[in-house]
Amino acid sequence: MKSVLNRHKRDEWFLDEYSVNPYSLCDFNCRYCYIRGSKYGGETFAAKINAPVVLQKELRRESRKGRYGFIALSSATEPWMNAERKYGLTRKCLEVIAALRFPVHCITKSELILRDVELLEEVERRAVLPADLRDIRGVLVTFSISTLDGEMAKIMEPGAPSPEKRLETLRKIKEMGFCAGIAYIPVLPFISDSDEELEEMVKVAKEVGADYVFFGDLTLTDHFLTFLKERFPELVEKYRSVYSGSHASNLYRNRLYRKVKEMCERHRVRLGIRPISFFS
Repeated sequence: MKSVLNRHKRDEWFLDEYSVNPYSLCDFNCRYCYIRGSKYGGETFAAKINAPVVLQKELRRESRKGRYGFIALSSATEPWMNAERKYGLTRKCLEVIAALRFPVHCITKSELILRDVELLEEVERRAVLPADLRDIRGVLVTFSISTLDGEMAKIMEPGAPSPEKRLETLRKIKEMGFCAGIAYIPVLPFISDSDEELEEMVKVAKEVGADYVFFGDLTLTDHFLTFLKERFPELVEKYRSVYSGSHASNLYRNRLYRKVKEMCERHRVRLGIRPISFFS
């Protein structure tokens, strides 16, 4: 592998200008994963054993040019998946990130992130932030949740920690002084997008002290559609009424985002790390 650092235009929501994926695919096996079978992930799990060495070379080059920006760990895999206990690639990448003084946005479903708290503290102490983001902390931790229903989560995310464990881990991360929030991404149409569940998502974010929340709609894949046909056949036609391809209709998206925006305002929960534009 010749490259592990992906440089891109700054993400409006997550603020990252780089992403690092120490693994291909993920052993949490989320049914809705948009990476599986795509050009970003393929169909085969792989641990990128030389990722830390390659990352060191690439970040050193960026630092010499003064191009410091948030690194997303990770955009196309779970950085603290079960396999991380064996390979430790995310930890080794964090060591490189800390040494070369880059800020990091950790996006995860896993309590294993607690193993690396001292490294995250080092990243936060040393990180060089872009001039226009110096009011942001050098470490952001975002926990991804698609549903608060534990039984539904077992179906949709069979290898992942329960939503309760994720929320408990968020509380611990907050107690340690980090800036942390929740990404309710993807919200699943006709499964986790009822007004009642959306309201509960906002209330829970408030209760656990999340600094911010995100809401995002599902990217529909053939893999997930096949799963629906097998497990929830009554939803297939409903999904076809919302999706003409991989993206939900503007009508659905705008309705969803208007609802969550109003709910967040009512419960005084910050929607996004920085103000973001939802509407199409």
